[in-house]
Amino acid sequence: MSLSFRQSDILEIASEEGRVTVEGLAERFQVTVQTIRRDLTELSEAGKLDRVHGGAVLRSGVSNIGYEDRRALNHEAKTRIAEHCAADISEGSSVFMNIGTSTEAVARQLLGHKNLMIVTNNMNVANILVENPDCQIVVAGGVLRRSDSGLVGNLAVSTIRQFKFDHAVIGCSALDADGDLMDFDLQEVLVSQTIIEQARQISLVADISKFQRSAPARIASLADIDTVYVDAPLPEELAQKCRDWQTHVVDCR
Repeated sequence: MSLSFRQSDILEIASEEGRVTVEGLAERFQVTVQTIRRDLTELSEAGKLDRVHGGAVLRSGVSNIGYEDRRALNHEAKTRIAEHCAADISEGSSVFMNIGTSTEAVARQLLGHKNLMIVTNNMNVANILVENPDCQIVVAGGVLRRSDSGLVGNLAVSTIRQFKFDHAVIGCSALDADGDLMDFDLQEVLVSQTIIEQARQISLVADISKFQRSAPARIASLADIDTVYVDAPLPEELAQKCRDWQTHVVDCR
């Protein structure tokens, strides 16, 4: 498919924001909503975007978006979420942080914390926190996944089981309407499940793009999470479930 300049721009916006709306694009490009709907339909048919009510989202499926693209996705929202999450982590705590660009954002907000022990299977998190001289860093063993510098597999799980953490800060690839945390890699799912078992307080950091995507493997439910940090209100039905589960929701807008 040969993309028009406008369609190329729409893809770039979707890559940065995770979602585009018909009304927003029509106003931005000063064209009719019918023109935008046609653009989105053509991009969907070409496998570039998935159509949703009122717009489109980045295509999901059985494989994840490239790591550098994910790092740029919703950057400002991830920073706000990270600031709120880091503010709730006490100095002198032991913290596990798993693979993901959202957990990396939290790591940057912990650079001023003192007397932390950070355990991670994310080499990017370790490299970020090297800059904090008051932070002890333990890197879990495992098989290196070159695409995102994550460590996965049985050795990572075995290392995690040696600890009991004050806090766990985790991310996920998708969050569905039932409140299930989803991911693409079964080995990473096993690591995340072990983290949840070994932590006293579990925090999920999830920007709005996670609600607009799907992934095949289930990690856990929001019922298993103590606090979820988001940048938009949850759908009311899911918000009510969180209240029933006593899962605290922090809106970081």
